[in-house]
Amino acid sequence: MAKTRGLPAVLVAALVVIAAAQVARADELAGAALVEALRAGGYTIYVRHAATDWGQHDRVAAAGDWTSCEPSEMRQLSAEGREAARRLGAAIRALAIPVARVLSSEYCRAVETARLMDVGPVATTRDIMNTRAAEHVGGLDAVIARAQRVLATLPPAGANTVIAGHGNLMRAATGAYPQEGGSGVFVPDPGAEHGFALVSLMSADDWLSLAERFARDG
Repeated sequence: MAKTRGLPAVLVAALVVIAAAQVARADELAGAALVEALRAGGYTIYVRHAATDWGQHDRVAAAGDWTSCEPSEMRQLSAEGREAARRLGAAIRALAIPVARVLSSEYCRAVETARLMDVGPVATTRDIMNTRAAEHVGGLDAVIARAQRVLATLPPAGANTVIAGHGNLMRAATGAYPQEGGSGVFVPDPGAEHGFALVSLMSADDWLSLAERFARDG
């Protein structure tokens, strides 16, 4: 918690209550409570890019090679992955979850995932980077630190941030590791080691289930 010395006792008590609520929220959110929290905003939904064709291989020799959408040069989304990205975005929209920012790794498979989700304009950034290309962008420690700063950043008021990135980066920066198309929901938490806390680790099917149960009409 932030320094409280010198603050009125009533304000200190209020801060204690808020901090306790934050811990409970990070530990217990699921189902309807998770949906309502996301509708209120303040979270970052980090989506590992959707399913890819593992018969293809990344060929990165220099910075920027990863932007290629050629299957002979970089691993791309499979047909199933493209459809899964569309369904994920449709679920988020059906749940009426407000999204203020969509950030993506420069890798084509991540950008395509974000665009197919269609939950907002997509901005690419090297703050979200595949760890296998870390040597081209300042090294692994720098790659992890940049991602952690993004996750610790409070989204615009009343809305959420969506990230389309890589599983290896999520694991390195947060310890969480979903399957392709899965996601982690994070909340800024100044008291946590890296400034954020994991709220929920979700598969693509988990999002579809939430949409089936809690979608808003209109």
